[in-house]
Amino acid sequence: MTPSAHPAVINRFFSGSAWIEGAALNQLDEMSRLPGVLEIAAFPDLHPGKYGATGVALLSSRLHPLLIGNDIGCGMSLFALDLPLRKLKIDKAAERLRRLEAQVIGDVSDLLAETGLPADLAPGALGTIGGGNHFCELQAVEDLAEGGRIAGLDDQQLYLLVHSGSRALGAAVFSEAVAAHPGLVAGLDPRSEAGGAWLASHDRCVAWASLNRRLIAARAAAALRADLSLVADIPHNLVRRSDRGFVHYKGAAAVRPGELAPIAGSRASLSHVVLATDGVGRSLGGISHGAGRKYDRATMHGRVGRNRSEREQLLRNAWGGVAICDDRALVVEEAASAYKDAGQVASDLENGGLIVGLASLRPLVTFKKAVDEAEVEQRRRKPDHRREGGRGHERY
Repeated sequence: MTPSAHPAVINRFFSGSAWIEGAALNQLDEMSRLPGVLEIAAFPDLHPGKYGATGVALLSSRLHPLLIGNDIGCGMSLFALDLPLRKLKIDKAAERLRRLEAQVIGDVSDLLAETGLPADLAPGALGTIGGGNHFCELQAVEDLAEGGRIAGLDDQQLYLLVHSGSRALGAAVFSEAVAAHPGLVAGLDPRSEAGGAWLASHDRCVAWASLNRRLIAARAAAALRADLSLVADIPHNLVRRSDRGFVHYKGAAAVRPGELAPIAGSRASLSHVVLATDGVGRSLGGISHGAGRKYDRATMHGRVGRNRSEREQLLRNAWGGVAICDDRALVVEEAASAYKDAGQVASDLENGGLIVGLASLRPLVTFKKAVDEAEVEQRRRKPDHRREGGRGHERY
């Protein structure tokens, strides 16, 4: 790779109060020197990533698949449920949501076709959340601004926030690109056959990921015996064409003026619903999609969850909310302390003129990963000394 002699302009939309690692700033500088890069917007959730800093919008005349990575089309979708908050029993809701991915969604071929996708495009994976920081969360309004009421948000209503992407489909597209182009760090010419092929595969992944979030929400609503309606569907890992080139959203929500967007907190902190202003024209149409990681996954081991009791505490929050996560490592790696303050992130964006805050939402039930029900029953039937299995076999 021959880096650009003149680095691109970097516009920083975060204050001195933001927690920004030096490694992320170094990656930001490296990204500004990539071939074809013209401009970068960096947001307060900025943190180091594998192929560059995460939490940026980057304008380039070339396509950079490495920056988008393998979870093409990953995003956040917010849905309103027709369930009143006053009737919610958290433990009962958690018991039902534990069976979320077992809910029958039927033949999805027609839905794929309606979305403009091949009917055989990974139909079996639709409606699944995946690992890492993906989730489906039942939420209630904590604070509601007048603008939120005008936008139709209701502090007596329940909401679902879904975070997921293109699963193995996006991973396959990414792997193929890496294998076919050893010099991928320099990007692809969008006018070339390779650039056009990647972009077409990318577009299919973005559409598939949006449908996936919709089906996850449908499964959750079925488990809760409720109907739902879409409030916002905002991707944050994709490329969008513009009149100046291609804007790469790497862990940055792609929004347009007047669009509602969620900014996720953690399973023990508030999320936020915001309205994108005309100011997002200065940020390449990007804002933060969440709080952003403060500590990487490896660092979290040893910080929290050192014993079973601590790990069980991590599954509860101050509002009486619960998390469903039967993966002990994931419980630790996704602890609330692994993330920055989403409130500070939203404040920086608002002070920068990019958003107006509409509401904050508290987490009540966060679904991440449940063991198979048959496995649960099998474990229950084992003698106590076998089921416990010692420290190395604890579930949490």
